[in-house]
Amino acid sequence: MNRYAIVDEALEFLAPYGPDLRNGLTSHAPMAVEAMAAMGRPDAVMPWLAEYRKGLMSRPPGRAPIDARSWREALGHEDRFTDWQAFFAAELREAPWRDVVARWVGRLSPAICASAMHGVIRVGHAVRSLEDAETPRRLGELAEGLGYWAAAHQTLPTAPGGSGSMRPAEAIASVPVVPASERTFTGTIVGSLAALGTFPAFAPVIGMIDVERDAGPLVSELSETFTRVYLANAHDVLTTIVFVHAVTSATAVRSLLPIVPERVAREAIRHLWQAECALYAAFGTAPAAGDVGSMTEEPEALVDLAIANGDEHAIKFTEACLREHALNPSPAYLAAARHAIGMLGTR
Repeated sequence: MNRYAIVDEALEFLAPYGPDLRNGLTSHAPMAVEAMAAMGRPDAVMPWLAEYRKGLMSRPPGRAPIDARSWREALGHEDRFTDWQAFFAAELREAPWRDVVARWVGRLSPAICASAMHGVIRVGHAVRSLEDAETPRRLGELAEGLGYWAAAHQTLPTAPGGSGSMRPAEAIASVPVVPASERTFTGTIVGSLAALGTFPAFAPVIGMIDVERDAGPLVSELSETFTRVYLANAHDVLTTIVFVHAVTSATAVRSLLPIVPERVAREAIRHLWQAECALYAAFGTAPAAGDVGSMTEEPEALVDLAIANGDEHAIKFTEACLREHALNPSPAYLAAARHAIGMLGTR
């Protein structure tokens, strides 16, 4: 049986629900579903959804159609999510989905940080499921992912300039962090990233690394660097969730690389680095972990532990770490996945 067949059943189940949870945070349901399928655990999807459903909210009503000539005016209006979803559904009826992704990643990549990266992450999961098979439900999920990215549109302070010369592992030590006395946390990651607008030292960060290199290996460097940042900085539930997104956003961008033009890929990686650094600047205290020791659990055991845990971040992070470890073996990925499973507890 195709392990991805469950994705369509799950998306049908999720069709009445919108992108937010009753607690005011983002629904991870479609992303976690795809991650479980990718880890070869389709059996876990529907039982997990039956529990997660308790926190879901109904799909919000639309307000007004978004015009293809004036779409920029609707960026960043979260109450226009349903309008954006309808807009992208129309785009996907008129052009192949790969063409739509290539065009809109170029337009939306300056906002990779949007909704703590959940827009780009959701699109990355949708794209990977479409690479398995193109179905109406998976196209609909791509429309929702792109719509969420556009509706949550947010950018970070950016100094002008081109590609730098450093590699991520060395550049992270030069990224300025907001002093503890000046940090603002009002309940969401989004608010803390918005506060970087009053921290002028952050703007030049986007130009630190060399993005003129092969995109795939560069994303591997980013994911390993920020996995090590995770290990150095994830010391409670909040910081665990914060730094999980620095890694899962990297795997999302990796899913987009085969589809987008080289120029768009480089810009996406620049803004990925910027968004990852924003999390570090707003919440971090230590650049990156060096020696991470050795792991006793095998990858298959980590999958079982993540599913048993049930937390959406534990599931998505474990899948992302195992995917990156398979491409670029490093004990940091296994250590980080095990740490998150333990830190996030059980449902």
